[in-house]
Amino acid sequence: MDLVELRAAFERHHIRRVKVGGFDIDGVLRGKYVSPEKFWSAAESGFGFCDVIFGWDINDVLYDNANVTGWHTGYPDAHARVDLATFRAIPWEPGTAAFLVDFVNADGSAHPACPRSLLKRIIARAARAGYGATFATEFEFFLFRETPQSLHQKGFRNLETLTPGMFGYSWVREGQNSELCHAILDEMDAFGVPIEALHTETGPGVYEVAIRYDEALAMADKAALFKAGMKQLCAKRGVSVTFMAKWNADLPGSSGHLHQSLWSADGKTNLFYDANAPHKLSKLARHYLGGQVSLMPTLTALFSPTVNSYKRYVPGVWAPLTASWGVENRTCAIRVIPADAKGTRIEYRQTAADINPYIAIAAALGGGLWGIENAVEPPAESRGDASANAADSPMRLPHTLREATDRLARCAEAPRVLDQAFIDHYVRTRDWEARQYEKAVTEWELRRYFEGV
Repeated sequence: MDLVELRAAFERHHIRRVKVGGFDIDGVLRGKYVSPEKFWSAAESGFGFCDVIFGWDINDVLYDNANVTGWHTGYPDAHARVDLATFRAIPWEPGTAAFLVDFVNADGSAHPACPRSLLKRIIARAARAGYGATFATEFEFFLFRETPQSLHQKGFRNLETLTPGMFGYSWVREGQNSELCHAILDEMDAFGVPIEALHTETGPGVYEVAIRYDEALAMADKAALFKAGMKQLCAKRGVSVTFMAKWNADLPGSSGHLHQSLWSADGKTNLFYDANAPHKLSKLARHYLGGQVSLMPTLTALFSPTVNSYKRYVPGVWAPLTASWGVENRTCAIRVIPADAKGTRIEYRQTAADINPYIAIAAALGGGLWGIENAVEPPAESRGDASANAADSPMRLPHTLREATDRLARCAEAPRVLDQAFIDHYVRTRDWEARQYEKAVTEWELRRYFEGV
């Protein structure tokens, strides 16, 4: 879309204001409102955006170990370049346009901490090899009859879920909350985030959406915008939503699975499909799978970015405990789905709803490309419960963010899978995150030790 077409679109949608923003390391959408006049200037030449968004954590606390910015640099502006192709009219904010930006250095090169730019580099690598990458995302999330104020007043405890009880795939529960369900379906579609399916999951107030597949960058945009959009769409109805991997120890966690396949450059041929191969999985797909399984234990911090991510990795709740794969096996970290020439794909099941979609998709695609480049054969297929005897498995996944971060820092392949500057920054941010947890005094500790010791 060029500027002439964009001006016409503004008139059709009666645009009076514009929101511009980009996603940080934690997947938080950082942005601002600008006037249409300011936007037209920014659309041509970009604009300055304080780079502190890459120098603080999810709660806006400054890192003490960052190199890309900090007190030593004075927190200058990064240059934000508007991606005109991301234009959307926001249904829940009539008269408001939305655009995503990429953050770049003064010389125009990609900012080393920009997740969207990272993914674009991995997609470009795939394109040079003749591949187009298609992804789809599924998110589970819990809904509450709470406001931001009540969440904080209650200390995030004793929350009222949207509905009680364990009602997976409940036609009735969906109907009882049809206004909200219809708003999710209709308003997300109008926002350019089409949803293929929406249903209740097992747990009080928990739902799952499947976002329609698209090429990798568009899919990451849609997945990230879905999470940000849900927090606004729900708030207008007195509802709060969380995408935490595990908000309650007694309930299942919230997954965020990634379906993926590689296609020919013209988009006509699914390169993962071979009608004559075992499981209809081509040699290229097998190597893609081999790379992902091989690197999964050392790249886990990229897929499981928070301390809470690892609370989901417990037996018996559908979260994988080992780097494994199987055909139509949901106990595995990667599920191979044999279908026809259109639908054959793999599903990355290690991930939870707390992913930063840009980073998770970049790591998944990068790991698969590394497997193709090195002709990595996958291990033997897992049958039955892939998590059985996980503690003794050499492919056991990390148990904590600290372990995962340390393994990523030592991973010799990580800079080749992604980018050295990004990995360095990311490891520093996860080290910070782990340290914040390690010094915290939790409610569990108070209840267990306050009177007894």
